[in-house]
Amino acid sequence: MSSFRPSTQAPKGYIPGLGRGAAGFVTASDIGPAAARPASDAEGAETLVGSRSAELRAAKLAMQKAQQQRQLPFGQAPKGYVAGAGRGAPTYAGDNDDSGPTGGDVMEGSLFGGKDQQFDDDDDEADRIYDAIDERMSSKRRKRSNGEAGGNGFKGEASAIGDQFRELKQKLADVTEEEWAAIPDVGDYSLRHKQKRREDVFTPLTDSLLESRSKIGSDATAGGRNVVLAGTTAAADGTVTAGFRTNLSGLAEARSTVMTMSLDKMSDSVTGQTVVDPKGYLTSLSSVKIASAAEVGDVNKARLLLKSVRDTNPKHAPGWIAAARVEEAAGKTVQARKLIVEGCETCPDNEDVWLEAARLHPLDQAKTILAAASRRLPHSVKVFLRAADLETTDAAKKAVLRKALEVNPTSVTLWKAAVDLEDEEDARILLSVAVEKVPHSVEMWLALARLETYENARKVLNQARKHLPSDRAVWIAAAKLEESQSHGEMVDRIIEKAVRSLDKHDAVVTRSQWLQEAEAAEAAGAPLTSAAIVKCTVGRGVDDEDRQRTWSDDASAALSRKAVATSRAILAHSLATFPTKRSLWLQAVDLERTHGTPSSLDEVLAAASERLPKQEIFWLVRAKEKWIAGDVNASRNILTEAFKANPESEPVWLAAVKLEWENGEIERAEKLLERARERAPTARIFMKSALLERERRNFVAALDLLEEGIIKYPTFAKFYMMGGQICSQDLPKDRSGLDRARKFYQRGLQQCPKNVVLWCLASRLEENVLEYGTGSSNGVTKARSLLELARLKNPKNDELWVEAIRLERRAGNDKLAISLMARALQECPASGLLLAENIITAPRVEQKAKSADAIKKCPDDPRVITAVAALFAGERKHDKARKWFERATAIDPDIGDSWAKLYAFELDAGTTETQENVKQRCVAAEPIHGELWCQVAKAMSNRGKSIAEVLEIVARNILDKMQQLN
Repeated sequence: MSSFRPSTQAPKGYIPGLGRGAAGFVTASDIGPAAARPASDAEGAETLVGSRSAELRAAKLAMQKAQQQRQLPFGQAPKGYVAGAGRGAPTYAGDNDDSGPTGGDVMEGSLFGGKDQQFDDDDDEADRIYDAIDERMSSKRRKRSNGEAGGNGFKGEASAIGDQFRELKQKLADVTEEEWAAIPDVGDYSLRHKQKRREDVFTPLTDSLLESRSKIGSDATAGGRNVVLAGTTAAADGTVTAGFRTNLSGLAEARSTVMTMSLDKMSDSVTGQTVVDPKGYLTSLSSVKIASAAEVGDVNKARLLLKSVRDTNPKHAPGWIAAARVEEAAGKTVQARKLIVEGCETCPDNEDVWLEAARLHPLDQAKTILAAASRRLPHSVKVFLRAADLETTDAAKKAVLRKALEVNPTSVTLWKAAVDLEDEEDARILLSVAVEKVPHSVEMWLALARLETYENARKVLNQARKHLPSDRAVWIAAAKLEESQSHGEMVDRIIEKAVRSLDKHDAVVTRSQWLQEAEAAEAAGAPLTSAAIVKCTVGRGVDDEDRQRTWSDDASAALSRKAVATSRAILAHSLATFPTKRSLWLQAVDLERTHGTPSSLDEVLAAASERLPKQEIFWLVRAKEKWIAGDVNASRNILTEAFKANPESEPVWLAAVKLEWENGEIERAEKLLERARERAPTARIFMKSALLERERRNFVAALDLLEEGIIKYPTFAKFYMMGGQICSQDLPKDRSGLDRARKFYQRGLQQCPKNVVLWCLASRLEENVLEYGTGSSNGVTKARSLLELARLKNPKNDELWVEAIRLERRAGNDKLAISLMARALQECPASGLLLAENIITAPRVEQKAKSADAIKKCPDDPRVITAVAALFAGERKHDKARKWFERATAIDPDIGDSWAKLYAFELDAGTTETQENVKQRCVAAEPIHGELWCQVAKAMSNRGKSIAEVLEIVARNILDKMQQLN
């Protein structure tokens, strides 16, 4: 619409709203001179002002005159133009319509009808706008009717198309069944067909199926089941209007025919057997990936991005490679090949594009592509190597590599690949040429030296040193060569010369690098070279005050990497520098004991004893090793030398006594103990003397020795323990023995009030007082009072609490035992001994809860872990029980009770292999602690038994106790 301009005068005769269908009105002043025209006699009789029709006619005449005076910008309207028809104004009958009320009068356009009626600019502009809207809507309707089905289009257009094919569709009723069958199958490969939804895709029936149905006919078997095929219509009376009837047996036959044809395609034409690999077929099916809509969208985005990259910079080779790989990932191998070929044409000087093209193409085409690449890029090593890999025979590969070496004689990679394909003699010839072409390659020199004889290898290595004076690998190879010929003295000289030469040529080789070379030499089977490297380089860059610690750490680190020879060499160098360091000798002894031989261990121990004669441990370990090996005389000689160096050493005396005692030489052991009491009297020597007499059942002499020892060493608690045990266990059980045992314990408690074992032994003596025939029945009361006194003098001691709790349970006072357990846990809440006892003695329904609480409080206590494992074993959860038993032995392998319970579990639920494994590990651990273990190991009847035998006894006792409880 035109804009409103208040400064412009309205045209003459303008009536507001008239173009929009409004009924305007005018006055005499509006009409002006337009009313003064000649009038007929009839018109003169009418009065303009007094009649509504007169006003309308006057307005019409004025508008016509104004339109004629004004020149329209678009000219006269075409014939048949109806103003306002595009925006919904009513239209009236035209020239051919005389059915109206006027009987043939023409009324077009507006209320003021008239064929030649003209309008103003605003109306014309409105008409143009509405015409554009109509054209836009018509184009939309046409597009929608073309893109959608007939039911979705507009009614007018759909009906017009339908009318065009109406006659043809009526003729389809006359088509016979034979004519239908003769229509060939035509596939639709248009893009529109591919974009249809999956449910809209229909598979046409095959000719074989139609032919089989035509033979059957429309009459089905009376007893068969009739089925209406797709595309037919069944009426209510059972007739088929367009189609025919068939039965299920016919469909089965057709399906069988199709299956037979498919199998025939997969069968071998000669043998008739299938040529389909079932495993490969299933594998291919499993590898098929159905791309989701998101993945397809990602691929399309990648395509657009990479296309932009190629268009922006067509010489950018990675862009072509990435585009090809995107197409390959999308399953479009052909498109990928086209892209990469185009990339080869655009970027012919990039080897990666050629290699990618060779990868994407079949073998023959790949060879052709690489041949072109080699001509374009004759100095590309990768192209030649890939071309050699594509060849199937060694001869062809050799030809390709030799051609490559002609163009690239200095390529070490090509020389290596060529040498790998040759036999030893030809490889030696090739290497002799290679070292001339590539004299800077140390690998070529070393490979040639390995293939030559000893004399020629020395010459080759000498030439290599001239060409590579700053490379340590050549010197190390020369040292290995001399070691292989058993020239040990030459190895040290070569390594020393190598270090000086490298320093002269400013070759930077750090200490850690030299140690790595030493470990590598050891791994290559050259321990002498490794030792020589360590000897010459281990002290480089280390301060004097840090040498011992640093070398000790280096030896441990090398040993952790299984470099035993290197670690031994480091320790040897350290001991040569610090010959009096006890820790270094112990580290060397541990190394030889674990990874060495008996002879090497004896050598280290002998050297340690010689360097440190006052250290008894080296004498004792050496004597023990000889004794274990069965050489008792050598062990005696070693201890004799130890006596000379340490005449007053208690460990040496006791070791000598034990050697004679364990070998049945009781008299010699007794004499040694007598001499020891004279020359080096100690509490342990008196105790061992009394123990020897007790084993010989000479109880009087044993008690005399204990009395003598008590006089000299009154605070040694074991004197009182042993005296009480002799009087209560070995002597006759009468009142005198009871009184004498009480005296021993009473004196011991006075001298050693903090010793818990003494309190427990005294309490048990009073508990068992009835065994001595005294007639007293208050033994439990006295035992209870002793334990209460012990707890007063030794507060927060879990062993005393456990002993009191067990005393009450043995006496049948379960409620008192429960009360004591509660008090004990309040006083010692983190005691593993108490928590384990609480788990074992709790009712079955409470054991799990108490186990969980104990694990929270003491997660790493072996006694708690063992108690939980026993709980699992009782529930027949063997895997969990074994896991927890193993955990207990790993936490503290010195506790024999854990090993005994694990072995008892394996005896009950394990195999022979697991039982033997547990026994071997227990022997290696050598446990000495544990309540059950010490009761058996220290019993006089078990003196001299091995660890394996003690383990068997303790485990059997545990099993017997479990059977009694069950």
